[in-house]
Amino acid sequence: MSLLSPVLYGKKLYKYKDSQGLWHFSDKPPKDESDQIVEVRQLKASTKRYVWLEKRGEKQKPEYYVINRHKVAVEIEFNLTEVNNAISQPRLPKRFIISPGESQTLFKVKAINKYKSWGYSLKYHYILGNPLARHDKNAVYFPPFEKNSSISVSQAFGGKFSHTDKQNKYAVDLAMPINTPVHAARAGVVIEVNNDFFKGGTEQAYKSRANSIRILHEDGSMAVYAHLALETAQVYPGLKVYAGQLIGYSGNTGFSSGPHLHFAVQLNTGMELVAVPFKFMEPDGSLEEPRAGSLLTN
Repeated sequence: MSLLSPVLYGKKLYKYKDSQGLWHFSDKPPKDESDQIVEVRQLKASTKRYVWLEKRGEKQKPEYYVINRHKVAVEIEFNLTEVNNAISQPRLPKRFIISPGESQTLFKVKAINKYKSWGYSLKYHYILGNPLARHDKNAVYFPPFEKNSSISVSQAFGGKFSHTDKQNKYAVDLAMPINTPVHAARAGVVIEVNNDFFKGGTEQAYKSRANSIRILHEDGSMAVYAHLALETAQVYPGLKVYAGQLIGYSGNTGFSSGPHLHFAVQLNTGMELVAVPFKFMEPDGSLEEPRAGSLLTN
């Protein structure tokens, strides 16, 4: 299935009664096992900020820089709009590659004529990943499930149901029952975890509501594991994982017509995430592209 995944997080609301009969409402479960939980409500997931613009310097000549809290470089594009007697140095629009942490000054803005009124607006958007990265075509990907098991491929490269856009053209869907263990297909560093969605369906509103894990590989490509079950992620951003490591459990969250795992390898090709073809390791040691209707064995 297709995947458009912002970074979101959510909480649960616990309603419980303690041993003295007093009621409590909290976003944390009771520590005392004798307390009686009456209701647990999943709160709506909200967006968490990972990349933002900051300003410093003089009021008449501000300097702008970026904070990147992701565990991976991002590419960000700035544009100057609603310009009145203002100019940027260097000229915008312009793209920058921002490593994790705080960037240096990226650009400055000042009045063209300092004796006249001036003003402007700034717009920007970013994409995960370094646009200079190149996928290693010889990289080995293991089927992302337990060893000594087999799972059928319900949709493969170019699948007409939802693998038609650039982000998903070379994705594969594996027909996994809910709570099937999901394992890393390749070693890397976890850079994104969405873990708080609890619903799924084929309505457009679900396209940005899939639980997912994104892992950065050595060559700069990124694997996406999507439609995972609620709060079952076994990893966190910044964690190094090895090929075959348990990372979560499959589910049916987001834009999904049924329980399955969506797996894709993506690159930032210049302010655009694009899926790239890959091959899974077969039991005999050969590398094969996944085919719709075939049985994949680890």
